[in-house]
Amino acid sequence: MLSYQHAYHAGNLADVQKHALLAWMLDYLTQKDKPLSYIETHAGRGLYDLAGEAALKTGEAAAGVALALPHFPPAHPWRQIVEATRARHGATAYPGSPLVAAMSLREGDVMHLAELHPQEHAALVANLGDWGAHIQKRDGLELALAVTPPTPRRGLMLIDPAYEVKDDYDSIPRVMAQVARKWNVGILALWYPLLTSGAHGPMLKTLSAQFPDAFRQELRFPPARDGHRMTGTGMFIVNPPWGIADEARRLAALFAAVAAGGTPGGAAP
Repeated sequence: MLSYQHAYHAGNLADVQKHALLAWMLDYLTQKDKPLSYIETHAGRGLYDLAGEAALKTGEAAAGVALALPHFPPAHPWRQIVEATRARHGATAYPGSPLVAAMSLREGDVMHLAELHPQEHAALVANLGDWGAHIQKRDGLELALAVTPPTPRRGLMLIDPAYEVKDDYDSIPRVMAQVARKWNVGILALWYPLLTSGAHGPMLKTLSAQFPDAFRQELRFPPARDGHRMTGTGMFIVNPPWGIADEARRLAALFAAVAAGGTPGGAAP
């Protein structure tokens, strides 16, 4: 039985890393006048209210996007998407990764989204139904294998599970290897939590052996509350786009400035 709902965690520092890198990669890809496919395996609802009961209960957004967003340069694609979302949906709205993608893509680009949780799927259809996305209520890793290689072949897949199913740590390397064989030109971006249990360690060891040229970034932050097991956020990117290392360095400096209470705008040129 699936119980995870991202509304409790939307806008936390893990989202900041994930969505900032995603927006940057999509901005990079859309600068070339060729169509692309965007695939997301665990889409969630796509749009969140950070003043809602779930977000306020954990306080993760208050320690995440609320502190980090002012540090991003006004021209950064993620900051622009957050601000455009708030102009459209209200000052406490927050775009999940499907909406980040939808607002980045162009006419002629194709978007495939999977979400298995019944309530989250219904909300995703309501929030993204007008954006032309192909939305399926199915297991995300099944979707990854079913739609690859996509048309257009150029593109990006975001794999962003909740890791509430312990088998995810074992199945993700296997599925990513299969997808890479079928879609050798696709960018495969995997988000994962850094946990006090170290559960992510064996998965990362397997992935690093399978994809020795992949790009990897891990950022640490204090636990959101007493007893919280997540102490950081990671992205593992197969076929990384040119320039991602420089963008990741800017993001790491920004995280450091947020942690230090630095002046917004001073960490990332």
